[in-house]
Amino acid sequence: MPLAREQRKLAAILFADAVGSSRLMGRDESGTVARLLEHLNLQLGPAVARRGGRVIRLKGDGGLIEFASAVDALAAAIDFQQGMVEANRDQPADKAIVFRVGLHLGDVIIKGDDIYGDDVNVAARLEAEAPPEGIVVSRAVRDAVQGRLKANLHALGDLALKNIERPVRAFRVEWAAEDWQVHSVAPGMPAYRPDSAPAPTRPDKPSVAVLPFQNMSGDPDQEYFVDGMVEDIITALSRFKSLFVVARNASFTYKGKTIDIQQVGRELGVRYLLEGSLRKAGGTLRVTAQLIDVETRTHLWADQFDGLLQDVFTFQDEVATRVVAGINPTVGRAEIGRAMRQPPKHFDAYDCYLRALSAAGEGTRASNQKALQFCARSMELDPNFAAPYGLAVTCYAMKKARLWADNVEGEADEVRRLVSHVARMAGGDALSLARAGWALAMVCDDFENGSALIDAALSYNPNLAIAWTNRGMLSVLLGDHAKAIEQLQRARQLSPMGSATDRSDAMMAMAHFFLGNNSEAIDLAYQVLRRDPCLPSALVLAAAGKALAGNIGEAHEVVAKLLQLAPTMRISNLTSFTRPRRAEDMKKAVDALRRAGMPE
Repeated sequence: MPLAREQRKLAAILFADAVGSSRLMGRDESGTVARLLEHLNLQLGPAVARRGGRVIRLKGDGGLIEFASAVDALAAAIDFQQGMVEANRDQPADKAIVFRVGLHLGDVIIKGDDIYGDDVNVAARLEAEAPPEGIVVSRAVRDAVQGRLKANLHALGDLALKNIERPVRAFRVEWAAEDWQVHSVAPGMPAYRPDSAPAPTRPDKPSVAVLPFQNMSGDPDQEYFVDGMVEDIITALSRFKSLFVVARNASFTYKGKTIDIQQVGRELGVRYLLEGSLRKAGGTLRVTAQLIDVETRTHLWADQFDGLLQDVFTFQDEVATRVVAGINPTVGRAEIGRAMRQPPKHFDAYDCYLRALSAAGEGTRASNQKALQFCARSMELDPNFAAPYGLAVTCYAMKKARLWADNVEGEADEVRRLVSHVARMAGGDALSLARAGWALAMVCDDFENGSALIDAALSYNPNLAIAWTNRGMLSVLLGDHAKAIEQLQRARQLSPMGSATDRSDAMMAMAHFFLGNNSEAIDLAYQVLRRDPCLPSALVLAAAGKALAGNIGEAHEVVAKLLQLAPTMRISNLTSFTRPRRAEDMKKAVDALRRAGMPE
């Protein structure tokens, strides 16, 4: 039976093709094919995965990729082309494989796993207009990305493209290499395999995921507010011990994408989905929400909430209450009352916190510093609001983990000060306590009190994925590796997708490494590196695991990449980066990294 067509939808289409591959195949067909596949698997595939694209075809000498966002599509294209510059750096000019990329934003028709339509053809024809190692985009893409990426777009005029009836206004993309960090794949990494992660098992209690709400304000600058409100609804729901609530990092992987309700339910391992929209206009809000049973595709309830901006906390609590009542009507009002948190006294403090949360999520050194500035302003406006204190110490922990710290001792003192505020005022704010505990251990080397704060967070909210991740990571460093794996697997179930998965999987790799399960450690480390090729902890584990397995050449290559990211890393300062508490664990790590070629 032929597959039925699905509705047309707006999508960003990326078409990449190798230049002059037939000439190279004439000289060495098998070698050229192998190198083409290597570039597609190790450069294009991971660039697409990092930016949330969907691989339609990735074979032969090119690829067709679909994105929900034109910004993500162009960023992936630049990532790929910049990575190819590095991949070809040591190749003679007559042997280098280079690609051209075309990008268009338009309607596509879906048939099974394929897409087609006139706008797909436009992307393919634009690719042919690109110079080697270059990118050409349509006006639709230019309008969608203007001012949102570090790239310049130069007009090429209206192009007459083969088999395209109308002229297409096109633009050539230029970028500075220093603005685009190369995310090359670590040596020895298995080939990219889209959609390879197994679906999580559904828990034995009511399970729900909250999808990103649509921003109906007509102002992209309000996106931080919409996302922040949804995160608060997730946090409110996760306090109910009778529910299983998927973490934000997982559900937000669907942001901006056209979804199938049942597929999302399978991928997240949940029975129910909450979706909605928010319109913010002046001092008023309109929130709409609907709860869906993914198995039957039926709406359990749908409602609209209107009020003043200051009522946002009431809206969040009302939505959470309605979800709980719809999923598990046996939950008593007493439990609902205990689960509702105290909002900040000043709305502007909450707004600054949401801006900080949005900046911190960008994951760059500059955005991390911006988040700290917004946190400081939020604390100033409401000194008794715990959330910005918890987020600020997370930013300092990120600086330490990413080797961005400017003043290690001074920042440790600041973390101690902020954590003391969290411990005093957080009450049942499990998220702030979990963040504070991790920062206290990582930045201040205080594992005892850090563990106690995270345990307190889990007593308040056993559904909090970040608390299980942080607890598992501390258990690894404290030497309780079997327990750590259980805790990290619990975090993985609560957050089966998203950036938080990288942290938990990297630490699970470390636990397996110390337990002697070296092949499992290497596999996990490389799974992480396919998603985030620049995560230092995963690179350390990959290098140590390869060295222990006797693959010294590959281990040396991984260390070389690690030193590109962190030139000052040495055996002597390894404890400032990761610090196993057991002497035998530290010795095993140091011995393996010495064999891998890390400098003393």
